Amino acid sequence: MPDTAPRPADGSRVAIRPFTCADSAEFTARTRESRELHRPWLFPPASDDTYRAYAKALDEDPARAGFLVCERDSGAIAGFININNIVRGGFRSGALGYGSFAHAAGRGLMSEGLGLVMAYAFGELGLHRLEANIQPDNAPSIALVRRAGFRLEGFSPDFLYVDGAWRDHERWAITADMAPVPVPVSGVKAFG
Repeated sequence: MPDTAPRPADGSRVAIRPFTCADSAEFTARTRESRELHRPWLFPPASDDTYRAYAKALDEDPARAGFLVCERDSGAIAGFININNIVRGGFRSGALGYGSFAHAAGRGLMSEGLGLVMAYAFGELGLHRLEANIQPDNAPSIALVRRAGFRLEGFSPDFLYVDGAWRDHERWAITADMAPVPVPVSGVKAFG
């Protein structure tokens, strides 16, 4: 199986890089600061123990690739984007999970980060399709994938167990041939 370990890549305002144990304190502090933004859709790690387990799972599971989206000028963690359930063969697909931190929300940083992750997914990983399953009331998350060119493909009732209940989700997806040509970035092969 090809190596799925993410490699650093730079855009104009953000860079993406792998999770490390050294990021635990900043990541968990940002999670706690962003609780109001994330609820009821997202529950990222908020303690050192849960962060370390999360980062370890991303690093060791070949069906996952995890990225921190960091501001280039300060290095501050703006958010995270993971490709989960990576399937090879005839499917060549992955499912996205992501979250912005409150200090970075609404600044376009996650849009740029998602573009870098898409370039990695469709280039380095050789995927054909990325999916994002989003609860219908999560307008900022829907806006993010819509800006990136994802299309709405359907509605799945009781799709994922989130916050103590089975939740409905909209299914959004993009394929490599639909993706806009990315701005060249260091460390990521262009797709095409």
